[in-house]
Formats: sequence, C-alpha cells, structure tokens
Amino acid sequence: MITGRNIDVAFGRKTILRGVDVDIPFGKLVALCGPNGAGKSTLLSALVGDVPTACGDIRYGGTELRRMDAAELSRRRAVLEQTPTLSAAFSVAETVRLSVPIEYPPAETEALVAKVIAQLGLTPFTDTPVPNLSGGQRHRAHLARVLAQLTANRSLFGPGYLFLDEPTASLDILHQIEVMKTARTMARSGAGVLVVLHDLNLAAAFADSICLMRDGEVASAGTVGEVFTAKTLSEVYATPISVQKTNGGPLMILPDYHTAA
Repeated sequence: MITGRNIDVAFGRKTILRGVDVDIPFGKLVALCGPNGAGKSTLLSALVGDVPTACGDIRYGGTELRRMDAAELSRRRAVLEQTPTLSAAFSVAETVRLSVPIEYPPAETEALVAKVIAQLGLTPFTDTPVPNLSGGQRHRAHLARVLAQLTANRSLFGPGYLFLDEPTASLDILHQIEVMKTARTMARSGAGVLVVLHDLNLAAAFADSICLMRDGEVASAGTVGEVFTAKTLSEVYATPISVQKTNGGPLMILPDYHTAA
C-alpha cells in the first residue's frame, strides 16, 4: 500500500498542498475528486515522485519514496499524465511497446502489446502514428502504454500502482465507461489504482473509496456513501448538489438547479 502522511507541497511562496493524508491499497480503486485548483494533480505528482514535498512522508510499502531511484519507480508504478506527449511520431504499437521493460520475455511482448491495444479498442489503428489520431484515440493509446507497463511489471516484480490523471476528460461516454472498467479490472487484478476524476458520477460508479479535496486539503475521505453526501459536496463545490440513491445501483449526483435558482 502507498501511504502519504502530512504532505505539503509549495511552489515558491505558494503552498499548494497542506497536511494531506492519503492511502492507496492494493486491489482498490481510489478516486481523487474536487474542484478546479483543489490540488488533485499536484497530489498525484507528489505521490509518483514528480514533484518534491516540502514536508511529509510518502511510502511504497515500507520504502520511502525519496529513497527510490527512477528505475525502481518505473517498476513499481505506471502513470498516465493529464496531457501525455511523445517525442516522435511513433505508431500505436511502437508507443505501447516502448513501455514494456527489457526484462520481459521478448516472445511474449507482441502478444501483450496486441492485447492492451485491443482492450482499448485501438486495433484498427495499430500501425497509425499517434499524432494522427483524434484526441480521444491518442489518450487511449497512452493508456494502453501504461497498462502494458503495469501488466509486464506485475509478472516480473509483483503488483504495482496505476495513476491516471483525468483519463476520461477527452472521451465520449462509451469510452469513459470502458476506461473506468479497465481501471477497475486492474484494481481487481491486484494493482493499487488512483484516478483523478471531475465526473462525480463516474467516481460513484467505479471507485472503492473517495478522497475529496478542497483548497489543497482533504475535505473528506472514505467510502462513496460516506463522502458523497449532498451537504459535503455542496460545501466543497460551493453550489447546491443533490445526491440520489438508485435501486441497487450507484449514487446519482446532480446539480440542484431548483435550489441554485
């Protein structure tokens, strides 16, 4: 499990995160939610080692993050950034193949590449340069890349962690659901998964737990039912929000337009 305790992050004189605690257990999908500017992406970047903390403690199991080098981190976690980029016009297959560690058996690499490409519905674009794809297709290609990395690493080094920063932002509803199903499948296979989401209904439908942020702090953390209440959400988002219970299904979260008017 990844544990973060009392995490502070500052850029210059501006404090972005203050006293944040967060856990990412193996086998669970944690949704990181909150308004724009709440510090969600900064927290993700701190947890993966991309930005330094001013204070606090982040551990991957018993290992302190600050003691892990780039090679060890690449074996322990896979990260899909909010706006991933490529340095060259690699095809979808080449992009995915680049993420597979050299220790992975070469005879199995092509099968893994084909599997994750198919999983994301990109088989017709296997040989297409990633820059030639639509925005949503490009994002799915990069998701295939991190899934291949995580899957290969699991067979070599054991379960790892998957970090997804707004993976559904540029996708239509079909592919939003498919991406979240894929994230949940990775969690069920043993990975610890952290997903930054603006869509509260997707979070309610797929997450095992929620970390709700506001102004660089954790406003509430716990199960979906514990965190996603009308009172808490209305306070955090500074607008009336209603939470409706469906028969046997996930919570439905809606702006309360009548009250807002």
